[in-house]
Amino acid sequence: MSKTGLWAIAAVAVLTLLYLVYLAATFEAPAGTTTVAIPPPTLQPVVRETPAPLPSTQLAPPPESVTATTSAPATVAPKPAEVQAPAPVVADIELPSLGESDNFIANGLRAVQNGATLLRLLTNEQMLRKFVVFVDNVSRGSFPQTGLPYRPIGQEMPVTNVDDNLYTMNSSAHNRFDQFVDAFVALDTDQAMLLYRTVSPLLQQAYAEIGFRDVNFDDTLRTAINRVLSVSEVPGPYQLVKPSVMFLYADASIENLSAVNKQLIRLGPDNSAKVKTKLRQFLAQL
Repeated sequence: MSKTGLWAIAAVAVLTLLYLVYLAATFEAPAGTTTVAIPPPTLQPVVRETPAPLPSTQLAPPPESVTATTSAPATVAPKPAEVQAPAPVVADIELPSLGESDNFIANGLRAVQNGATLLRLLTNEQMLRKFVVFVDNVSRGSFPQTGLPYRPIGQEMPVTNVDDNLYTMNSSAHNRFDQFVDAFVALDTDQAMLLYRTVSPLLQQAYAEIGFRDVNFDDTLRTAINRVLSVSEVPGPYQLVKPSVMFLYADASIENLSAVNKQLIRLGPDNSAKVKTKLRQFLAQL
């Protein structure tokens, strides 16, 4: 290309540039035109309508059933400790000597309910010594004929004569012992046992006097009571013979029984049952 062509192209470029500058300097925005900034849309919270509650068929709980928000842990009361009943305590009483104990025993029996009635039927001399000997004999199945702790009955056995040497014991013979049995049965068991516990040292002393220093008198009394309780009833009528002063049972099977058995036969079935019932009460407290 020639120089003339190049100068022509350069001139056209310069003119074009100058025109563009002119347009930029003289440009005006059209009247009534406003630039508006559109803010971003604001998010509105969605409000949901709460449906009306349906009518309830359940009854409202009573006020006391409302559970507190904070409750203390339940406390379980400890189980009360078992208390064993204390053993009967005998008052600390100054005892008399064994040889001078009759008045003490008499006053003690008067203090026992219905004891005064029994006291009138007992011997008034050496009461404790005779009682100890009597209990020891019964524990062995014997029944002493003398030295008894009670007064003699003083009534002969009523009998019916069958022939020259054979008799039958009348049923009324048992009634001779009613007074003794009724007085014994009427004693207040608890009070009588308290008196027994009070004089136990004297009873043990009396038991040692007859040779039983190492034997507990309570044990001997238990044996005597059990001996009486073990006696079986022997039905009557009872035929007797009298070879000497005393009557004997004509039936050898009865005569050969222990003296305790034969004494209960004399008491009769009703009195024997009463005595056994009372003795069971005493045995339960020994």
